Amino acid sequence: MEDTLARLFRDALAQLPDLPADFDPETVEVDFEVPGNPDHGDLATNVAMKLAKPLRRAPRQIAEALVANLNADPKQVAAVEIAGPGFINVRLAKAYLTDGLADILASGDDYGRTEDGAGKTAIVEFVSANPTGPLTVGHGRNAVLGDTVATLLTWTGWDVTREYYFNDAGRQMRVLGESVRARYQQIVDPEATQKTLEDGTVVPASFPDEGYRGAYITDVARALFDARGDALMSAETEEPFRDAARDAVFAEIKATLERMSIHMDSYFTEQTVYDNNAVWDVVEKLKAQDLAYEKDDATWFATGKLGKTVTRDGETKAQDTVLIKASGEPTYRLPDIAYHLDKLARGYERIVDVFGADHIATVPDVIRGVRALAGDEAAEKIDVLIYQFVTLVRSGQPVKMSTRKANYVTLDDLMDEVNAALAAQAEPGREASEDAGADVVRYFFLMRSPNTHLEFDLDQATETAEKNPVFYLQYAHARIASIIDKATEAGITASGADLSTLTHESAVDLTKGLLQFPDEIRGAAEAMGPHRLATYLREVATLFNRFYRDCHILGEPADIAGARLALAMATKTVLKNGLSILGLSAPEEM
Repeated sequence: MEDTLARLFRDALAQLPDLPADFDPETVEVDFEVPGNPDHGDLATNVAMKLAKPLRRAPRQIAEALVANLNADPKQVAAVEIAGPGFINVRLAKAYLTDGLADILASGDDYGRTEDGAGKTAIVEFVSANPTGPLTVGHGRNAVLGDTVATLLTWTGWDVTREYYFNDAGRQMRVLGESVRARYQQIVDPEATQKTLEDGTVVPASFPDEGYRGAYITDVARALFDARGDALMSAETEEPFRDAARDAVFAEIKATLERMSIHMDSYFTEQTVYDNNAVWDVVEKLKAQDLAYEKDDATWFATGKLGKTVTRDGETKAQDTVLIKASGEPTYRLPDIAYHLDKLARGYERIVDVFGADHIATVPDVIRGVRALAGDEAAEKIDVLIYQFVTLVRSGQPVKMSTRKANYVTLDDLMDEVNAALAAQAEPGREASEDAGADVVRYFFLMRSPNTHLEFDLDQATETAEKNPVFYLQYAHARIASIIDKATEAGITASGADLSTLTHESAVDLTKGLLQFPDEIRGAAEAMGPHRLATYLREVATLFNRFYRDCHILGEPADIAGARLALAMATKTVLKNGLSILGLSAPEEM
C-alpha cells in the first residue's frame, strides 16, 4: 500500500501549478510511518513538510493541494486528513483490509513478493574470507547479512547471484603454505629444532613468524603425511602445502556455510584479474587519464584529483593513494577495482558488496577507480553495506570462548556452544532441533542494524523460552499451527468466511500489520537492512498474541470462528515467509 500511496502523492504533486522549472516530482521520496496514536490514522507522511523549501510554500498549503489532487481508490483509502502544520494522515478502507487478507490466503508462500527488480540482475558478494582458516564470528555476521540481503532482493524480483571472492595466491596463502610445511616437517622429524614465539607458542624453527597457528594447520600437515609419507620433504616450494591447506580449509568453510543454510552460486578468485591482465589494464588506463603515476618506487592513484582529501593541523589537502607498493605488491584497492569492473562487464545491474568496518577507508577509492574508468552510471550500480563488528558477552561482560583451534572464536564454535546450552536446558519431550544454534546465531546477527556494533548476548541466545527473540517468533508460528489443527478437528473452516466480521480492534490491528509485509520487504531490500524485517516479525508475533488473547476461535459462532481462523492462517503465512527470508526454520511444533 505504501508504494501505491507514494505513487498517488507524486501524481498529485505533478498537478500542482507553478512548480519550479528544475523540480521533478518523480524524484520526491514519499515516506510513510504508522502513527503512534491510532486517532491519527493508519499511515502518515510528512512529505508536505519536506517540500516546503524546494516549492517555497507553506507546508499546510502544500498538504491541502496534495490532498485535493489525490486520486485515491475509495476501496483502499477511507479518508485523508491534514494535521498540524502539514502532516497528512491516511485512513485505510475496510474493503482494503478484507481484500488484503484474502490476498494473503490466496498467495500463500508467495505473499510478500514484488516485481520491483523484475528482469534485472544483481550480484551480492559476501563472506569472501581467504581460505587461510575457519570462518570466525566476525565472518558470520558478514555471511548472514549478505545471504539475507540477497534473499530480500530475490523477493523484490531481482535475479540474484551470490558470489564468494577470495585470494588463493597472495602473501597470506604463501604464509599458509609455509605454516603447513613447517608442521609437516615437525611430524616427519619430531626432534627438529624448535623456537618459541612471542606469545609462548613453541613451533618448528622453520615456522614463519606470522604463520597460522591454529590446530587445523597441524591437521592438514598430518593428513599430508598420512597420504604421502615423507615424500614432500624435498618439495622445492610451499605450493603442495598451500594447495592442501586451501582445499581443506575451503571444505570446512563450505560445510560451515551449509550449516547456516548459505549456498553460493559462484566463486571468483583474485588470481583471475591477474591472469587476464585486468589489474595491469587498470593501471595503464588510469595513467592514460593522468590519474596514476610513479613516486618513491611505488605506483600512486591520483585520488586527490577525484575529491579525496585529508585534514591535518586544521589544513585540508588533496590526498593520493598507493596502488602498488615499492615492494611491487599491489594494495587491496587495485585488484578490487579490476574485480568490480569485471562484475560490470558481466552485465550486472546492481552490485552489492558486504564489508566489515575495516574496509571503510578503501571503499571510496575503489568507487573512484570504477567511476574514472567506467563512468558515473556504472559507479552508481555499486551498493556497499558496511557492518560493525561483533563482541560476545555473557552477564554483560565480554567473553572469550575456549576453542581448540587458535586465538579466535569460529562460527562453528559459536553454534556448538549455543546448541550445547539449549540441549542442557531442554525439558524431556521439548528438545530444541538438532542444530537450533544455527537459527539462533542467524537471528542474532540480523536483529540489529548493520551499522551498529553487535553485542552477541550468550545468555539471551541460550534462553529456551520466549525470552529468546528467535524462539519468540518460532513459538508464535508453532502456536498458530496448533490452533489451526485444533480448529480443523473441531470442524471450523476458513473457506468462505466473511472477513468483514473481523471488527475487534485487535483483529483490525493484526490485519493492518500483516498487510505491511510487502512494504517491509521492499524497504529492507532497498536499505539493505534485514534488521527491519526481524523487528517487523516480532511486532507481528506480538499483535497475534494480543489478538488471540482477545478473540477466541474455539467455542465461537461458526461465522466468527471461521473469520478468526482465516486471520490466524494469514498470520502463519506472514511469519513463515518472513522466517524463510531470514533463513530461519518455521517449526510446526515446539
